[in-house]
Amino acid sequence: MTPFDLLFIFLFFVAAFTLFAVVWFAVCRQFGRARRNLVRLVAGTAAYMMVVVVVSLILPRRVVKLGDPQCFDDWCVTVAGFRRVPEGTRVEYSLYLRLSSRARRALQRENNLAVYLADDSTRRYDPVADKSYIPFNVLLRPQESVVASRSFLVPADATEVGAVIDHEGRFPIGWFIIGYDTWFRKPPLVKLP
Repeated sequence: MTPFDLLFIFLFFVAAFTLFAVVWFAVCRQFGRARRNLVRLVAGTAAYMMVVVVVSLILPRRVVKLGDPQCFDDWCVTVAGFRRVPEGTRVEYSLYLRLSSRARRALQRENNLAVYLADDSTRRYDPVADKSYIPFNVLLRPQESVVASRSFLVPADATEVGAVIDHEGRFPIGWFIIGYDTWFRKPPLVKLP
């Protein structure tokens, strides 16, 4: 957990308390106090969100080294290796991903994870469909890890290909936390040399 996660949690509770106070003052017919607190809440929220968006504009895309884990709480995924096989006008990439749990007691699972390849012109290449793939949301016991693989077909003219690990199709809580890979900051890229 980063300091910005803690800041978000703190400010969330401050906002909830302030909203409760606004409702209380309105019920008690103290409309002036309710209005002042509501204006402060809206101004504070707008200022905070402006900081979140500006930071996403300023921070560059993170580049993760091959073999370095990317963790989401106690669940991690690592691009452990890859194989590149030219096939005429295309290149087949096979990624080997280690899914692991750093938890000491609890079972872990990560939902809505997406892995795809991207090149320097930001073209996206999704994995080839295969029913034999180990799903990313496999349930892991404490300290357990499994290796999953995915294959991708990329045009031979694609340059600077990298793997992207991202969450898709879930509530984007990262939109509200400073420094997350949201808004204008792209998700981290694992360069495949």
